[in-house]
Amino acid sequence: MALFLALLLILALSGSSSPVARAADYGDDYMIVAMSSLKLKSACLGHRVTPPVNSTWMPLDLMDGPCSSPSSSSAVVPSVDELLRRDQLRADEVQKRLSHNVGDDEANGPANSKVTQVNHLAKIKVELGSRKPAKTTASQLGIHPAATVGGGVGSGTLLPGVIQTVVLDTASDVPWVQCVPCPIPPCHPQTDTFYDPTNSGSYAAFTCSSSACRQLGPYANGCANNQCQYRVTYPDGSSTSGTYSSDLLTLNPTTMVNNFQFGCSHADQGNFDSQTAGVMALGGGPESLISQTASTFGRTFSYCLPPTASYVGFFVLGAPGVAASSSKYVVTPLLSDNRSPATFYRVLLRAVTVAGRRIAVPPAAASAGAVLDSRTVITRLPPTAYAAVRAAFRDSMRMYPAAAPKGSLDTCYDFRGIRSVILPRVTLVFDRDAAAVELDPSGILFNDCLAFAANRDDRMPVILGNVQQQTIEVLYDVDGGAVGFRRNAC
Repeated sequence: MALFLALLLILALSGSSSPVARAADYGDDYMIVAMSSLKLKSACLGHRVTPPVNSTWMPLDLMDGPCSSPSSSSAVVPSVDELLRRDQLRADEVQKRLSHNVGDDEANGPANSKVTQVNHLAKIKVELGSRKPAKTTASQLGIHPAATVGGGVGSGTLLPGVIQTVVLDTASDVPWVQCVPCPIPPCHPQTDTFYDPTNSGSYAAFTCSSSACRQLGPYANGCANNQCQYRVTYPDGSSTSGTYSSDLLTLNPTTMVNNFQFGCSHADQGNFDSQTAGVMALGGGPESLISQTASTFGRTFSYCLPPTASYVGFFVLGAPGVAASSSKYVVTPLLSDNRSPATFYRVLLRAVTVAGRRIAVPPAAASAGAVLDSRTVITRLPPTAYAAVRAAFRDSMRMYPAAAPKGSLDTCYDFRGIRSVILPRVTLVFDRDAAAVELDPSGILFNDCLAFAANRDDRMPVILGNVQQQTIEVLYDVDGGAVGFRRNAC
């Protein structure tokens, strides 16, 4: 094995003509990856792979990259340590909602409301509302006009609404955007024009006696001026509150959602990023975009996160362009558990393989399921499984000098001067070995570190973060009770 790895290292240092060399050349359990393929470029390179043909297709990009809007280029990018600190807070709070028998004070302590968006997040642009002709100039200029009397569909043709950039969140239920009036603070600054309900000819606030208000359940927040109020507290302790409302949502030129229900936020807590106006909730609860469009799209959606912020991915509402029954998808069942919130999507993760070595997930954690979360960055494994994954990875990477840990990432390397790196193949094994998904190199290394971390104990559910999902189309067929994975999709 030592001689084999030494030969691979020589080949890696000599470079390779493609980001990932053919496995047949260097052994099935390893791949040679160009370090440049894992680094952020100065310009947006668009799509690596032709996106699927689908009428509801939308482009998706990652925060703080060259594919974001030009107005966000001046945003302050958090350090890696800060990003990982925020990510740990989110993972801790997700575990609070998922774990039923965790008794330590840390797991049951108060939520931290000072931190929210992690910045390695997927976002899309949607259009909300329909502008009245008289308000066109003010709205286009981003001016917040004073409230006017009326607000129903007026005379004349209504014009397109305002563009809003929203984060995709598979672990929340209530979509929301910031709405005028929205003083800063308690609202956060945003680069998009603020959505002003008084400028929309299709806006309506739900009354306190409406069925939509009565069905808000844990998100209900009382009544003000006979308008239904909502409040959402996220897994990391951040929150949003305001008026529960409806308006026209336009996803793309051919896909519109009439009477789309969302939170018109007038206050939020947490360091929300100025690149976003709110959150597009994709969870399993009745308030989410997925549930609201179930009669049309059958509670089916998919997305693909690009390998770095230099590329563009996609989001699809409804059946994908590639048939779900296609052999290109690896399919595993969705788990159901009445003890857990309906928000979360969970699958059964049996094992992780590293360079062909199989590491089993402890039964207690496996039975709790693995949560797919589009906003947690780094995958969390049970400590027993993580220790074994780390040992196998370190053994496979022993030809490289170690570097200091970065936050929750304790297995880091110094790749300075190295053009290509030899990586062990890492595979997630679901559902009694019937479904195995090999990770992209960008899902193995994050800032030159092994992109996995440990939970506090073996009873805690696994969280599958968005780094491990990169380049993979993740297809959620909620009504069909399954999740599909299609590699090299973006």
